[in-house]
Amino acid sequence: MADQPQASGMDDLEKVQAYQRLVLDYEALDEEVDALLARHGATENMSDEIHAQYRELARRRDDVYNQMKALEQQIKLDDDSSGG
Repeated sequence: MADQPQASGMDDLEKVQAYQRLVLDYEALDEEVDALLARHGATENMSDEIHAQYRELARRRDDVYNQMKALEQQIKLDDDSSGG
């Protein structure tokens, strides 16, 4: 998955591109989580191994979501400060 972008050192285009990559990463992880849930019905029905995989995917998805939100805020702040 993508490393957390260092938004302060990026220009606007780079920030948008990094955000787009994070969105794609998030969607891919979310699909994997959904697929596990669809196959097993609920976390209670998962073996210990599958449940650990589910937790890791969910954690990674949450990390990417947090990166998205941080970058989104940086883009918004830059946009607000450049307006006149």
